[in-house]
Amino acid sequence: MDKELSSIHYDQYLQLQKILDAQKLRSVEFKKPAHDEMLFIIVHQVYELWFKEILHDIGSVMNLFSEGSVEESDIGIAISRLDRIVKIQKILVDQIDIIETITPLDFLDFRNYLLPASGFQSFQFRQLEVSLGLKRERRISYTQCSYSGVFSDEEQKILDGLEAGDSMFDLVEKWLERTPFLQFEKFDFLEEYQKSVNLMHDREEDDINKADYISEQEKQFRINMLAETDTYFKSIFDVGIHNQKLENGELKLSYKATISALLINLYRDEPLLRQPFMFLQKLIDMDELLTTWRNRHAQMVLRTLGQKIGTGGSSGYDYLKKTAEQHRVFYDLHNISTLLIPRSFLPELPIELKEKLNFSFSKKH
Repeated sequence: MDKELSSIHYDQYLQLQKILDAQKLRSVEFKKPAHDEMLFIIVHQVYELWFKEILHDIGSVMNLFSEGSVEESDIGIAISRLDRIVKIQKILVDQIDIIETITPLDFLDFRNYLLPASGFQSFQFRQLEVSLGLKRERRISYTQCSYSGVFSDEEQKILDGLEAGDSMFDLVEKWLERTPFLQFEKFDFLEEYQKSVNLMHDREEDDINKADYISEQEKQFRINMLAETDTYFKSIFDVGIHNQKLENGELKLSYKATISALLINLYRDEPLLRQPFMFLQKLIDMDELLTTWRNRHAQMVLRTLGQKIGTGGSSGYDYLKKTAEQHRVFYDLHNISTLLIPRSFLPELPIELKEKLNFSFSKKH
């Protein structure tokens, strides 16, 4: 029989003996069995298996975007794989509910046997962070040493290689910068968009001043809030302001990429931009769920350990809470919502451009 078609047993195919023999309870080794240590080990092993699948899918999406031009069909593949990652992330969050069935006292029965093991030593999670685009200089340090110092020399080389290459963020930024419709013959998207924004803001301020159901103090408060929003809009109309925010670390996405993401979001209903919009939404979903997981993880640690330091030497809850707030990668895509305007104010697209965005083709007779 052809070797490729030879039969295989379920147990052999899944390597079940290796997997099911991989739960070695330290509390048993020290002859003080802690019942809940089994669950603790299994949940974290399952996390690592899911991290492996996420890295597998992220790597395939990065390969699709690393070739320069990206085919429409590849965008669809990327969306489906990111959607799978999003669904896996929801499971990762839900798994915290399972691990929280271990009460604080139950955890203390075996916690000391874990030292100095820590989730900070998850090499796959660090690979994931770096692959997505979390740079070394933007990390919150939990020790005086580099985050990669807990890994072997070979693993550190792998992380260094990932940091030196293009991340998912870098590839998406380059893809956005290639958007061809920002300047289309006589249609200048940014110029037309600025006119619409000015019109919208004038209308909003006029509506506030005419409102007879609010006090003068409230009117002034609302106008001041409108002015604060205007300040954010200014960075999209002035490349110098945007670049200054990039230097200050307030933004990450380049000016041209930001404009492209804005165009895709505003004209998402056009057929040719529908998939790019969905792709950007999946990146936001993924970023949001990673933040949700970090927050849930921090809350779990607070519930279980209070203000105790982590087994890896971090400040525990405080450190984890800060990473949830500051280790986001695609937050610039979230901020595009600040720049959106109602459909009623959208600049009218030229017929020629609208036809291109509608997959219109002339028929030869």
